[in-house]
Parts: sequence; structure tokens; C-alpha cells
Amino acid sequence: MQIFYEPDILSNGGILNEEESRHCIKVLRHKSGDLIHIINGKGTRVSATITDASPKACQIKIDSQEFEEPKKPGCHIAIAPTKSIDRFEWFLEKSTEIGIDKITPLLCHQSERKQIKIPRLERVLTAATKQCLRLWKPELSELTGFHKFIETVHPEKFKFIAHCAENERKELVAELKKNTNAEDILVLIGPEGDFSAEEIERALDSGFIPVVMGENRLRTETAGIVACSSVKINDFYK
Repeated sequence: MQIFYEPDILSNGGILNEEESRHCIKVLRHKSGDLIHIINGKGTRVSATITDASPKACQIKIDSQEFEEPKKPGCHIAIAPTKSIDRFEWFLEKSTEIGIDKITPLLCHQSERKQIKIPRLERVLTAATKQCLRLWKPELSELTGFHKFIETVHPEKFKFIAHCAENERKELVAELKKNTNAEDILVLIGPEGDFSAEEIERALDSGFIPVVMGENRLRTETAGIVACSSVKINDFYK
């Protein structure tokens, strides 16, 4: 099934944006009368007929639509972008396929990457969402300082910090199994040099549970994937 993405498809009169119009008409060579499927990234997929095959503003008529409620618990990963942006984009792509709901890029004390290009990363998320036939596109926040982010987290949220310091840590999977009623689960993943001692202490003081995700030390993007998989697999089998 070929999927197109237009966030405003239910409110803009049935017009694909220019990028999707070009892909639909110029690349895939669809024409008037063809049936296509469009998602808005907010839970809705429509089946529609092309009425005007314009490569700049493809016009469609909605034939039917379906809505899917967001799955609970929501999976929120707050993660420091890697020095290599390719590795971070890989994390975005694979976590989208697994089922992540929200990503907050973190600026930490030992972060090597201090800037990101949100439009580029949004395109990665859009492509991954379409490829895996998801109806909900993950939410991507702006790059946020660690301490500022901690201040915004609700005190009673089910939340974890994965770090490599030789402190007492618990198994993430075991902790997830203890709480089967959480609405949302948040996991903090640090940069290549890990969180600083001050950041770890700040998170613990804010109620974060320190966790480990296996015997081996993981790269940042790998840790993000393991955390996302743990949340989603635990939900699937509970």
C-alpha cells in the first residue's frame, strides 16, 4: 500500500502538499481517477480518489476514512543527539517502526552535538511513518537543555534514566513489568560521554528510576532502540 502524508488533509479542501503531490504525480505517475491512501499523522487514514492530477497541488476527493486511537502507554524517549547525525537519524527511523510516540532531543553537559535541523529530522520521521503504515507520526520536540527538560516532567510520571555510572541501577524490563497501568513512559538516554554526575543526581532527585538495559555498554542510539523496544514489547505481552 502506498501512503501519502498530509497533516491538513481533513481541513484544507483535499489538497496534497507540493512535495507529496510531486511524488504522487511525477514519480509514481498517478492520474485522475486513481485511488490513493493518505495519513495525517494524527490517527486518521483516508482512501481518496484523485480529481486533479496537478504535480504542485494534487486535488483529491475523500471516499472513506478511519481513525485509530493512540496506543497506551505512550513511549517518550528523551535522548542526546549523537555526534554523527546519521546515527541519530537511524534511531529516529527504527524507533518509529517500533512504535515510539515522542522524541525529545536533549542538550547535556557532555553532548558533542549541540545543534540539530528539525525540518530534516521531521522528513526522516515522515518517511518512516509512511513506510511502516503507522497512522500516528511521532512527535519531535526542539533540542532542550537537560535541566530545563527535567523541570517540565510531571512528578508522578513513570520515568527512568539510563546511565553508566557505577551506582545502584535496576533492570528496565523488570521495572516496566511492575507497572502495567502507566499512561506514558519516559526514558532518558545520555550522550556518548554519558550523563554528568550532576545530571544523574538531578534526575534521581526528581524521581527518575536509574536503570540498566543489559550487560554490555550500549551506544546512545542503540540504548534508545532498546529502551523503546522494551516499552513496546512489555505492553504487547502484558
